[in-house]
Amino acid sequence: MLLVIDAGNTNVVAAVHDGASWRGTWRIATEPQRTSDEYAVWLLTLLQHAGLSRTDISAAVIGTVVPAALYHLRRLVRDWFDVEPLIARSTINWGFDIKVDNPGEVGADRLLNALAGHRTYGGPLVVIDFGTATTFDVVDADGSYVGGVIAPGINLSIEALHRAAARLPRIGIGRPQAVIGRNTVAAMQSGIYWGYVAMIEGLVARMQAEYGGRLKVIGTGGLAPLLAEGTMVIGHIDPDLTLDGLRMLAEQNPVPTLSRDRARLLPDHD
Repeated sequence: MLLVIDAGNTNVVAAVHDGASWRGTWRIATEPQRTSDEYAVWLLTLLQHAGLSRTDISAAVIGTVVPAALYHLRRLVRDWFDVEPLIARSTINWGFDIKVDNPGEVGADRLLNALAGHRTYGGPLVVIDFGTATTFDVVDADGSYVGGVIAPGINLSIEALHRAAARLPRIGIGRPQAVIGRNTVAAMQSGIYWGYVAMIEGLVARMQAEYGGRLKVIGTGGLAPLLAEGTMVIGHIDPDLTLDGLRMLAEQNPVPTLSRDRARLLPDHD
């Protein structure tokens, strides 16, 4: 089975794929200094709860936008699953061209979304990922990554409003029925929700005009379903897009060989 790990700025997501379907998906808050042993306590417990064992894992792939977390996640895979993980970097075989000025600057999550988006839905398309940042990534008809947009995520915007303006409270995210708010909270909720909807519609329209044709629009990330309620622009919601990208990347690259001098002896019990 394949272990995939997607380490974002907010959460680390681990999942296991058996070749046909996902057997389990689990999340933990991202803490760059969390040790490999701490990850192991978390993940091995959840695997056991799902009826899986560490010995079921025969390959692994890691994608991260948090460089400080990579060391501990790699140690987790090496020490506790006895496999060498594939690391999602711009220098490995993605199966498509990365047509930007500096491919090494593109976050692994954006390339993974591009890979899975094109394989699943065809192109040209734009993937909107509602994470810590809200990213828009454009993939052309033949699957090449051609660039995109990075904007502040919704939660970042809410926190910035609360911190910068003394009289504005911290609010939750929801879809207001009216655009014109009749009180402070309603006005803030409207500004956040309908402001982001307007940003989505405006940026997609400008991208399509610049690209010179219609782009399919795929939404992913936890807030994608909520934002999709307010606009007809988003054609598909795919919550597992980044995980599927990791799975596809592992399928098209050789399985790395574990260097035995870097792997400690495994405990002889689960």
